[in-house]
Amino acid sequence: MKKTKTRQLALCALLIALALGLSYVERFIPLQLVVPLPGVKLGLANIVTLMALYFLGPRTAFTVLVLRCFLGSLFGGGISGLAFSLTGGLLSMCTMTLLRRVPFLSVYGVSVCGAAAHNLGQILAAMVLLDSTYVVAYLPLLLAVAVGTGLVTGAACAGSFRALKAAGIQNFWQ
Repeated sequence: MKKTKTRQLALCALLIALALGLSYVERFIPLQLVVPLPGVKLGLANIVTLMALYFLGPRTAFTVLVLRCFLGSLFGGGISGLAFSLTGGLLSMCTMTLLRRVPFLSVYGVSVCGAAAHNLGQILAAMVLLDSTYVVAYLPLLLAVAVGTGLVTGAACAGSFRALKAAGIQNFWQ
């Protein structure tokens, strides 16, 4: 039993570090050259969150998400960055947790819906922080971008699933 808990803790730490690393690397991807909207990111850390959700379950995925958000804001996001990432992340995680059980949705669909929910959560955070409802006008643009970014992260996650299966390490997560 103790060995399992230690392994789970080590795996969570590894996933959090990986998500933080992907989040940091993402800052250097000039997505604004393709999509000229402020604040738009691919959401690469969501690949790790999705993998945690599918392989380790919602509780562990929530833990990875929350710790990544807090540590990410500590290392460079600030309090407002925490508000945006945590609000978006939690709404996204709740959405993905529910939709993961829908039989006709693949990881692509779950990822796209999670990206859309993340953007909705960020708009809600912006409404509270800016004390304005005008930011809702930005939501349709963000939702359109969420389709593309959700497909990219869904494809990366699906590719990771296939790579793990091809390598014969499906039980890596247990």
